[in-house]
Amino acid sequence: MTKQKSPLTPTLHGDDLSVAIRKSNLPDFTGYLIKRSWVTIQRDLRELLMGFNLSQRSMSVLSVVSANPDINQSDVAVALSIERSGMVVIVDELEDLDLIRRERALTDRRAYALRTTLKGEQLHDKVSAAIVAHEQRIFANLSAAERESLHTILSKLVGN
Repeated sequence: MTKQKSPLTPTLHGDDLSVAIRKSNLPDFTGYLIKRSWVTIQRDLRELLMGFNLSQRSMSVLSVVSANPDINQSDVAVALSIERSGMVVIVDELEDLDLIRRERALTDRRAYALRTTLKGEQLHDKVSAAIVAHEQRIFANLSAAERESLHTILSKLVGN
């Protein structure tokens, strides 16, 4: 008996798939283009950060803590839209790597204040430079003015 191909089995590959998408109305939707752009950027960024033993979320936390010494752990979670339980896991990971330290907040003994260690600051600076290089490569086909416009527009979308 010959097994029939499921109608859900993809039959298009590579360039054929790109043509199929271009023929659809998906490229007319801004949200679709943002999503596809993010997938491209995120995939490359994930690989870059893995080389530093960091995830995108842990780098985000490290960056916020670096810029805001003694910030409350809950405030970092709110700022980055990370659930409380997820935040605990990330802070534990960064603390185990000796990148941040967690101490009881002076103003609220129930809360934790976060601060980067010297190792954390050094790694943050190194990773930030690598991300700048990553973005220069990813956005190489945009002029400086286009990139600035894109940054301005995206900042408006996220409310900054």
